[in-house]
Amino acid sequence: KNPAPIVPGSWVLIDAWCKQRHAGAINADITWTGWVGAAAPAENVRVFEIVRDARDAAVDYVRRELAAGHDVRGCDVDDACRAVIQRAGFGDYFIHRTGHSLHEAVHADGANIDNLETRDERRLLPRTCFTIEPGIYLPGRFGVRSEINVYLPGDGTAVVTGVPAQRDVILVT
Repeated sequence: KNPAPIVPGSWVLIDAWCKQRHAGAINADITWTGWVGAAAPAENVRVFEIVRDARDAAVDYVRRELAAGHDVRGCDVDDACRAVIQRAGFGDYFIHRTGHSLHEAVHADGANIDNLETRDERRLLPRTCFTIEPGIYLPGRFGVRSEINVYLPGDGTAVVTGVPAQRDVILVT
């Protein structure tokens, strides 16, 4: 939200969404973060790792619940993700929902992964997509978000789509 030139020593957050150019195409929506330089500051790396672990906890929760044959609600996925950030002491800096549904519109009408802005008790339906995108934003310093897309094929599994999820801070040298 605060555009600035990308120079050595910059922390960069890139949020990109797109879809193929044909009727019925579904959006992809990802966010990655990186550092311009040889090594990112330890604090940035630590915050990234907390966000990554929260993202992964949300996916693990969805997979576990689906494998057990349970319905999965957006608010509960948000809670599983948000709990990791709260335990790390950054709960006050995770200021948005964990994710949103994806379809032909990048923010679609399905269940949101949300127990903050609204309590979305709708269940995640088979053959739908949604994002998981936790973030920690330290005012006047830097922000981290890691966003992936998840597809529920209807067979009791959850598939992270697209490129592999970001595991480490990207270094741009």
